[in-house]
Amino acid sequence: MDHQAQSSSQVYGLMAEFDSAQALLEAAQKVRGAGYTRTDAYSPMPIHGLAEALGMTERKVAPFVLAGGLIGCMTGYGLQFWTSVIDYPMNIGGRPFHSWVSFIPVTFELTILFAAFSAGISMIVLNGLPQPYHPVFNAKRFSTASQSSFFLAIEAADPKFDAGQTAAFLASLHPREVVSVDE
Repeated sequence: MDHQAQSSSQVYGLMAEFDSAQALLEAAQKVRGAGYTRTDAYSPMPIHGLAEALGMTERKVAPFVLAGGLIGCMTGYGLQFWTSVIDYPMNIGGRPFHSWVSFIPVTFELTILFAAFSAGISMIVLNGLPQPYHPVFNAKRFSTASQSSFFLAIEAADPKFDAGQTAAFLASLHPREVVSVDE
């Protein structure tokens, strides 16, 4: 057990290279069906259905956008309420101090602004960016991932990962090659 823990701490995982987008998609579906959860795919183009095949359909950004929008809404309305009613009330043309209708445009704009910033920031943080180095860059042919090759990686941190069995499973999916990726 200790030997496997030592080897898996030095190995990031296994990576298989496929000839086409369709082969990558089918392999991703089989890998997910086999119970692997710590996987990723690399492709030079978007592949419809790949995120679903890898189980990456969770919506993690939405709560942050909602929270940002609500904070923006409260900030916009609260600032106007504070200045018009509490801090510096002015009776202009008989208008009430708390004229909520005139507060709507600024409240709306700050809601959108805060939601947009929280969407961008949370997306960057949840994707782990910026990431100038990743272990998959150590794979010899990975430089072609942005041009013409399709890769599927299974991390050693996956609970089901066993170097021998996982390599045999990936080889059964008929890739061009299966390589070990060092950290």
